[in-house]
Amino acid sequence: MGLISDGRKALALVRRAVRGRAAARDVRARLGRQGPAPSDHYRVAVYFADGEVNMYQIRQWYRPLEHLARTWPVVVLARNATGARVLLSDGALPVAFVPTVRDLEEYVAGQDIRVVLYVNQNTRNFQMFRYGRRWHVFVNHGESDKMYMTTNQFKAYDYAFIAGDAARERLSRVLWDYDLDRRAIDIGRPQADYYAGALPYTPDERTVVLYAPTWEGDRPSAHYGSIRTHGEALVRALLASGSHRLIYRPHPRSGVVDPEYGAANARIIAAIAAANEADATAHHVHDAGPELGWQLAAADVAVVDISAMVYDRLAADKPLMVTRPVDPEALIDTHGYLSEAEWLTADQAPRIVDEAARLQGDPAAVAALEGWVRRYFGDTTPGAATTRFEAAIRLLMERWEHWHGETIDVDDETADAADAAELDDA
Repeated sequence: MGLISDGRKALALVRRAVRGRAAARDVRARLGRQGPAPSDHYRVAVYFADGEVNMYQIRQWYRPLEHLARTWPVVVLARNATGARVLLSDGALPVAFVPTVRDLEEYVAGQDIRVVLYVNQNTRNFQMFRYGRRWHVFVNHGESDKMYMTTNQFKAYDYAFIAGDAARERLSRVLWDYDLDRRAIDIGRPQADYYAGALPYTPDERTVVLYAPTWEGDRPSAHYGSIRTHGEALVRALLASGSHRLIYRPHPRSGVVDPEYGAANARIIAAIAAANEADATAHHVHDAGPELGWQLAAADVAVVDISAMVYDRLAADKPLMVTRPVDPEALIDTHGYLSEAEWLTADQAPRIVDEAARLQGDPAAVAALEGWVRRYFGDTTPGAATTRFEAAIRLLMERWEHWHGETIDVDDETADAADAAELDDA
């Protein structure tokens, strides 16, 4: 069995290498047709070292970054060929393909990048940290109470843009000797300003339920995925009701670790197709698209796992339920919203129709939700978070100007001292 397993791993590595080389050739050809990038043009860079499987982490930033680029030009520094290829296909932002450290160094030397944004904690982020005289800022790819949100890796960045009071409290509980007042800047959830888009169905009297489970997780403490435990029963009930429309948006990594989890996901997708074929007016949706926003705004009720989707939906200020993990080892941070969340257990999943109706008709639940929204995101008036995000960038640009000026003076003084020492020696 060991030899067979090793052989499969080797084959997978070979296939990955072949795909990577093909993607690199494609990316270079496409960038070649675009011509050289203007020098000393970009002021903000988004560093993205991941491949296509993690595109969801940067895609959610497209719209805020496109708006930011009206003031400060933005470029994505793509380290992975498959990720770069998708970025180019999406066409949201300019892309620089810098797979090697030498490529990265040459590109950075030809630009005036003052702020570098990071959407995840890829280990290759460290290769970008070597460049001083610019701010390195962790913006993350979502807000949540998962342990990922309090990693000590926050200290590696000059600054972190956080959602609001809940994030600040969370970090203060865990990080030692970290100057939150100086290094953490509240911006809310700018993505929520762009919760819009064309609906793939015509709205009618049906109650729209968004079910957005996360992936299965790669260790017991992160076993938050509900597709196997809740999902199939929940979906069967909604598809059979006749008065509900399901939007099913599974995590793109569903099944990468557990084949059974992936099989359950496939069965749900097949059930949705069968329900639509049986009833042409149902218009249930299997959503695998790159855009996240319209789903959160359109759904009357959302059912999500412990993930950033909890807080994406919370920012929409509309009813949601969170699936209770079955694995007792799954860690749940009960300091924040999850301490009072509307939980959906596996036993309750078949009764989702009744649970959704109860939640929609509960004034106390609505009031509690609004309080949590303010705690996590502050002012959610349309446009407010975008204003805070761009104000934070402006603040860092001003601080860059301040330190850049001081750095130049110090360098000049050092050079003058060195010149004087050489004259004395002479």
